[in-house]
Amino acid sequence: MPTSETISINENPKIISEQPFYKPMAHEVEIFQHAFKNKLPILLKGPTGTGKTRFVDFMAHKMGQSLITVSCHEETSSTDLIGRYIIKGAETIWVDGPLTKAVKEGAILYLDEIAEARPDVVVAVHSLTDHRKELYIDKLGITIKAHPDFMLVASFNPGYQKGFKELKPSTRQRFVAISFQYPIVKDETEIVATETGLDKDTSKKLVNIANKIRNLTELGLTETVSTRLLVDAALLINSGLPKRLSVKVAVVEPLTDDLEITQALTDLCDLMI
Repeated sequence: MPTSETISINENPKIISEQPFYKPMAHEVEIFQHAFKNKLPILLKGPTGTGKTRFVDFMAHKMGQSLITVSCHEETSSTDLIGRYIIKGAETIWVDGPLTKAVKEGAILYLDEIAEARPDVVVAVHSLTDHRKELYIDKLGITIKAHPDFMLVASFNPGYQKGFKELKPSTRQRFVAISFQYPIVKDETEIVATETGLDKDTSKKLVNIANKIRNLTELGLTETVSTRLLVDAALLINSGLPKRLSVKVAVVEPLTDDLEITQALTDLCDLMI
């Protein structure tokens, strides 16, 4: 049975074994399968909460491949990914990082929000994104050829990343890229209802709220309403929390700390549910 590990550096891996629900939006499943067959790395582009991580998890299970997910942040370095020497008792031993482990064992390595990581992370994976398909470990002085089942997948949010966190064109061109957007009303309603068990009528109201807020560009929100937030609100409603309160704490409050905008959005949502 394929395994899935979610790794935040300095935390224990989390093993996920259940088949996730995912509703294909276009040709992403077919593209992923062909990229895997041709050993091409994939870059998933799109706003937060549009299903990028869920899609990778779904594809790993669908294809029977092991998945290692690394949630990148500003302190994530190539050493974190490749490995390091540690002291164990009276010995100094080498411990493989998630990238090295994936290359050796033939897993799918998913670098979530790769643009958040330090620049040396991108440099470390360069030789795995071209014809060489190999990883050089400078601390060991060795080069490892990637396992035939190794696949590199990365994601980033092009609307959010600015300045030094933007991916360079030379890096982007090393990947096959798939764009993710928020689903149409019908599909997003189905996703919310299926994920949470909430009735479709209320699920559709949540989706309508999301689309209304997404179109309020004049508010200058850094992020807008993701499908993930709708799922959170639906779970709260389905467990018995009042609808308006559920929407306020799961949808409105995570978007902004501005009191006036919070109140305006709360008033809007109260009218729609």
